[in-house]
Amino acid sequence: MKPFLLVLIVCANLSLHSIQAQTPFNAFLESSATYNKTRYSGVLIGTGLAYSVSMTLLYQTWYKKFPKSKFHFFNDNGEWFQMDKLGHATTAYNVAYGCYSLFRWSGKSNSQASWGGASVAMLFLTSIEVFDGFSDAWGFSWGDMAANVAGSALFAGQQLGYGEQKFSLKIGWNRSIYSEYRPDLLGENTAQQLLKDYNGQQIWLSCNIASVLPVGKDFPKWLDIAAGQSVSGLLGARENPELKDKYGKEIKFERRRRWFIGADVDFTRIPTNIPALPPAFQLINCFKIPSPSIEFSPKHKTRFNVFFVGP
Repeated sequence: MKPFLLVLIVCANLSLHSIQAQTPFNAFLESSATYNKTRYSGVLIGTGLAYSVSMTLLYQTWYKKFPKSKFHFFNDNGEWFQMDKLGHATTAYNVAYGCYSLFRWSGKSNSQASWGGASVAMLFLTSIEVFDGFSDAWGFSWGDMAANVAGSALFAGQQLGYGEQKFSLKIGWNRSIYSEYRPDLLGENTAQQLLKDYNGQQIWLSCNIASVLPVGKDFPKWLDIAAGQSVSGLLGARENPELKDKYGKEIKFERRRRWFIGADVDFTRIPTNIPALPPAFQLINCFKIPSPSIEFSPKHKTRFNVFFVGP
């Protein structure tokens, strides 16, 4: 399990957008129409610092606690019903998007910014895999790398091919009932559960309706339809441990996948004349808004969720 991956979505975007959000000058907030050497230098320096600081903190707060080993590989493709792989792809996608925005802000072309954003995302995520490779508890995972490439490619491919993001990867969350049974693994408090408990996470592929279907001019351009996956009953990566309640009765949970279809909002398509809002909109666009959804699950009846995904 790699609980720090989802943190990257927030931290990378916050750090990458801080240059834009901290200034009161509207002209400074707007992307440069031509190459701006000063801005580009600032972006490179800021990205380098963000990389150095984040990797140092990651090592000190996470990897340093665990035994080291020679570099090795580890096949974790069968763990957690691939929720961790979806998390890798989502992280790579959103980091690439954030970096792309900064490169465009500095006056780089769409093509240059697309490749640059995807490259920075791969740098961040590949570095984490290298850390894993030298950690005795894990190992370099080709499955993780494939997910990293997929997320970066989803962003860059759309930006290069369409000049926009018709599809986006987002994360949703709702507290699950399972962390209380294994708080050491799934989290002892809300902050830890947000990152560690896959039962509470949903990964969504959100599609902007107006960009893929012929709709009228009055149709809301910000309206999306999203398909998501979550899991339920997972108290371990591959299987659940034996658990008993205070009366000695065995506790069993069914391990299953869950799929959803629901409405979503693409905040980046909401029109605004306030220059500070687009960076903020892109930041919150990493997250799927709570909305009504239809849920499908093997061997279970289809059900309707009002806003939040239930247990």
